[in-house]
Amino acid sequence: MGKGLKTLLVILGIFLLIVFAAYSFLKGTYNTLVTMDEGVKGAWAQVENQLQRRYDLIPNYVETVKGYAKHEKEVFVKVTEARSKVAGATTVSDKIQANNQLTSALGRLLVVVERYPELKANTNFIRLQDELAGTENRIAVERRRFNEMVKTYNIKVRSFPTNILAGMFGFEKATFFEVPKERQEAPKVKF
Repeated sequence: MGKGLKTLLVILGIFLLIVFAAYSFLKGTYNTLVTMDEGVKGAWAQVENQLQRRYDLIPNYVETVKGYAKHEKEVFVKVTEARSKVAGATTVSDKIQANNQLTSALGRLLVVVERYPELKANTNFIRLQDELAGTENRIAVERRRFNEMVKTYNIKVRSFPTNILAGMFGFEKATFFEVPKERQEAPKVKF
């Protein structure tokens, strides 16, 4: 074998090694992004399961409260409107915004409930309120898990050199499910 042929084989070997390394990096990074994207979608599905549970409980809850607080019509209208917005939301961002409005409307409904001691003693109401409280806790847990997945995914999508591949393949930052500013302060109950 001539010296030129040996050199050519070494260069070809180095080139193949570089191509293989680049392929491995691209494949690994792409597959990681796909896995993380699916993780975010799975976490959102769990949030939606709990939001649906709350959505289904609300009509019974509202009807029970209506029986005692007939003149609190504005609060019931707000809850019904917010619930309708949840039903009409299609994107994750729209669903987050609609559910935040529903959470706010439910907060106002709870203030109304505090004004009616006989309602708070009703067995059906107590059961519904416990179910709703349990659901709100589940929503908080799933929202936390979802936000953790979004954070990890967003860090990966924005980190160099992954950000270049993410942009090339259409991976975009995910939206956090954040509590609106008006809900960060507890509602005031006055008698």
